Amino acid sequence: MRAGPFRSPSPLPGFGLSFGIAMAGLSIVVLLPLGALLGRGLAIGPVELLDMVNSRRIRAALGLSFRAALVASLFNLAFGLVLAWVLVRYRFWGRRLIDAAVDLPFALPTAVAGIALTALYAPTGPFGHALAPLGIEIAYSEAGIWLALIFIGLPFVVRTVQPVIEEIDREAEEVSATLGAGRLYTLRRVVLPTLTPALMTGFALALARSVGEYGSVIFIAGNLPFRTEIAPLLIVIRLEEYNHDAAAAIGIAMLMISFAVLLTLNTIQFWSRRRIGLG
Repeated sequence: MRAGPFRSPSPLPGFGLSFGIAMAGLSIVVLLPLGALLGRGLAIGPVELLDMVNSRRIRAALGLSFRAALVASLFNLAFGLVLAWVLVRYRFWGRRLIDAAVDLPFALPTAVAGIALTALYAPTGPFGHALAPLGIEIAYSEAGIWLALIFIGLPFVVRTVQPVIEEIDREAEEVSATLGAGRLYTLRRVVLPTLTPALMTGFALALARSVGEYGSVIFIAGNLPFRTEIAPLLIVIRLEEYNHDAAAAIGIAMLMISFAVLLTLNTIQFWSRRRIGLG
């Protein structure tokens, strides 16, 4: 069968059917909901939309959501790399248990995670009570939001980086050491360039998951306007008030900011893959 101008030849037929099913599923799951949201924004009008988004409460909620998601994702980027490296490169008692525990945020309902974190870090909880004399407040503060987002975002980084670490050829590290390179130099010039695309993918997944997180955050955040109120909660509040236009405005703002962030991350990832010869 002769291939079209935009696809490579394949020994198996069925491109048209599989492509049609893929596009239909993508349209139903992704494109139609996003199109409906953008259509609602067009119906509202750009001027009214900007006026809604420019309110002080919405700006505070958007700033908190993206700031907390960025802080948590950066922490997960560093800690997730270390955890994945330890799980792959070392053998110790309890390794399989720790490896299984990494997936716990995937299986645990987010509301349960939020309740558990609140019970631990509230002023009456064991950790919160111990930290109170030191002047450290976790629950009902932005630090509590960071903690919840770190909890739900860590598996994305670990599970993305872990397979790449397993495929790294240790001979390259041994050659680097034989030529006199130190451990930090080998890590910076041999290991990290190979891991950069996977790290950026894990970071992007953790960031996207954290920005829209709701269940685990609302219990530990305290939900104080201008202080610990996240954007997804504000969307729910506007819907409960039957203010659908304001809810759509917040959703469109989150969509635009998320798209810009993910586009930037994908550009960096593409550049890093080209640099190490994987593009």
